[in-house]
Amino acid sequence: MKTTHNYRADFPILQREVYGKPLIYLDNAATTQKPRQVVEAIVDGYYSTNANVHRGVHFLSQQATELHEESRSAVRKFINARNSHEVIFTRGTTESINLLAHSFGEAFMREGDEVILSVMEHHSNIVPWQLLAARKKTGIKVIPVNSKGELQPDEYEKLFTLGRTKLVSVAHVSNVLGTINPVSEIIRIAHEHQVPVLLDGAQATPHLSVDVQELDVDFYAFSGHKMYGPTGVGVLYGKEEWLDRLPPYQGGGEMIEHVGFDRTTFNTLPFKFEAGTPDYIGTSALAKAIAYITTIGIDNIAVHERELTAYATRRLSAIDGLRIYGQSEQKSSVLSFLLGRIHPFDTGTLLDHLGIAVRTGHHCAQPLMQHLGIEGTVRASFALYNTTEEIDALAEALERIQKMF
Repeated sequence: MKTTHNYRADFPILQREVYGKPLIYLDNAATTQKPRQVVEAIVDGYYSTNANVHRGVHFLSQQATELHEESRSAVRKFINARNSHEVIFTRGTTESINLLAHSFGEAFMREGDEVILSVMEHHSNIVPWQLLAARKKTGIKVIPVNSKGELQPDEYEKLFTLGRTKLVSVAHVSNVLGTINPVSEIIRIAHEHQVPVLLDGAQATPHLSVDVQELDVDFYAFSGHKMYGPTGVGVLYGKEEWLDRLPPYQGGGEMIEHVGFDRTTFNTLPFKFEAGTPDYIGTSALAKAIAYITTIGIDNIAVHERELTAYATRRLSAIDGLRIYGQSEQKSSVLSFLLGRIHPFDTGTLLDHLGIAVRTGHHCAQPLMQHLGIEGTVRASFALYNTTEEIDALAEALERIQKMF
């Protein structure tokens, strides 16, 4: 990003050392670091406006409620939802998908019905549908990928079964391959079959501009902690016409209109899906993260990360014996690789001792690993604060490790 502002200075953790080496943090697909603005919002929330929301007539409760609902409005604007009540706060992408699997499954799926997933899904977009399948005897069909790690639209369209296919649920961006899936085409094809679509946007919202109305997506899930916000806060967006038809996911306070032992009626959107005390401190911090991204500009972030990814691809591809998994032309800021015959855990451990934080293993995508014929990879993932100098350090460290084996 060509700017006079030093964004790295906003992230104090980047100034620390690990094993006597300057920290190089390349595990952003797992979670991003938090800028001062987000951390200060959390501290200020607990010190200045800590009171339960929606329930109190006193000043602090009213103020906390206003901040909480302003955060919902900030999310609405960030993803361009039509209405704020289409934004449901959850604990993260995983809970968002579980919510939909439960409520959509209860309302619309019967024995023999099917959902369509893809081979590159994170476990959080597989296991909830398996639990539904065990409970209601429904089925799962899987979109294959080609050798570049791209979904195959022709094969996808063959998976629809008239009257049986009830939902398509796929990742907007793969957390392993970095592939940016052709979600507009995926949604268009599904809608031609009168089937709604859920997108797992956990790896998309930190890197791409997301417009749910332009996409015409029915449901969209993402997490705050992957986009410079706090842990434990996420979002499920849903079109109002769908959310109105779904039953609640959990019961308790906040999500009710009236409770009696003979009958209970439920609250309006979005509160019907927000049982119990929400993380109102976390939602306010998420709004600060959104403001931070917006100030920089999501398109500016995307350009910076594309340049980093292209540079890293060139540098690492030049290392003898290094294999990169995921070669899509449309790719986000993720590089998954193996170095010769070295186990990814060993590579990651040695990189750690050189001050470089990467992720190793199957990345909660074991079906994809089985498809690739490997147990796991080393994954380096980039964010707005990473630099080409850090990528040079990664490449030099890998060359050094290679010589050890």
